[in-house]
Amino acid sequence: MKFNKQKSPQAEKEFGGTLGATCIPVFLPLTVLYLLCVCRSPAASVLQWPPVLPPTAQLWDPLAPVLILGWMALQSFFYLLPMGKLCFYLSLFLSPSTGFHALCVTAVLLTLSLWLGMPLGYLFELLLPLAVCAIGVSFLLSLYLYICSFWAPHHALAQGGNTGNPLYDFFMGRELNPRIGSFDLKYFCELRPGLIGWVVINLGMLMKEVELRDSASLAMILVNSFQLLYVADALWNEEAVLTTMDIVHDGFGFMLVFGDLAWVPFTYSLQAAFLVVHPQSLSLLGATAIVTLNGAGYYIFRKSNSQKNQFRRDPTHPSVANLETIATATGKRLLVSGWWGLVRHPNYLGDLLMALAWSLPCGFNHLLPYFYVVYFTILLIHREARDERHCRAKYGLAWDSYCRRVPYRIFPYIY
Repeated sequence: MKFNKQKSPQAEKEFGGTLGATCIPVFLPLTVLYLLCVCRSPAASVLQWPPVLPPTAQLWDPLAPVLILGWMALQSFFYLLPMGKLCFYLSLFLSPSTGFHALCVTAVLLTLSLWLGMPLGYLFELLLPLAVCAIGVSFLLSLYLYICSFWAPHHALAQGGNTGNPLYDFFMGRELNPRIGSFDLKYFCELRPGLIGWVVINLGMLMKEVELRDSASLAMILVNSFQLLYVADALWNEEAVLTTMDIVHDGFGFMLVFGDLAWVPFTYSLQAAFLVVHPQSLSLLGATAIVTLNGAGYYIFRKSNSQKNQFRRDPTHPSVANLETIATATGKRLLVSGWWGLVRHPNYLGDLLMALAWSLPCGFNHLLPYFYVVYFTILLIHREARDERHCRAKYGLAWDSYCRRVPYRIFPYIY
């Protein structure tokens, strides 16, 4: 294959351009390590000064790289197993439904391992070394992807990550969907090792709490249950990820690699890690209210996503055939009724309600468990703004008409 240095003519820089692409790969890994350190400290204060810094010895354990690489190899093996239905996507046949199978097989292996006496609670002591190794793997994989992208054909490159600026392109990703043979690296990383790893870390925190206090608290059980439901839902509906901005638009560079392999498993599990050191008691009334909030968020999230996915698959299906739409010059139609007539991103609204429900079991005495809610709100508002720009460029006047019909973006009557 020919060496390809050709730039995209209309590449538009995002995330602060070159400055952002230089700073984010430095500050985000440090943020992950800092949050894990704060989580383990007695005060658990994100505003403590000087900040909590661990001894260097706590950042490394020879078992950590073995576990990280072994985990990646195990999930790669599950990915390659011939199970699940095939779908046609970007000129490649994939098996999108194998993600849920991988979660189930992983659960069986974990159950067997716990029955044989595996000390899964030891993951609590290994959190920092595991995070360090995951960050290292993220940098190495991103460098590999950047170098290999110069041998990819021009049509395989992502427009936004092919600017000719090495730092920016390393961050955004030059190639849209890099593969090793038929193994799609982006599709694999998007939902497998990080999401399932998040569930395993949560279970490790629950087992650590059992070691310390002889039983798991109601708060810990709720956090584990809510987040397991979220991950199981994502993997059960894995095919839906094929239409997301991450897959369709963004290149596979450090931004997504680090997010998939390090940020998701080690920051999304902060509530469970927090509860190991800072146990919380929940009343039955409080727990019922939190379960109700999570249930409402999940209902909005799943119903709105299912409606959108069904409309994309078959607009004539009885469940969506009577929904009102706006025609566009591209031939596609925009939903302006149902869930998508309420706000432009009802799935984001459900996501944020669930995020709040995951943090509430941790009480109100610390800011740390609410980091996810704050971060996720910023992420979704930023993602909505990116989506707005892309849709306006793609649909033109039809998008303006849509925005007049559906004026609220995420929160009805607020934003």
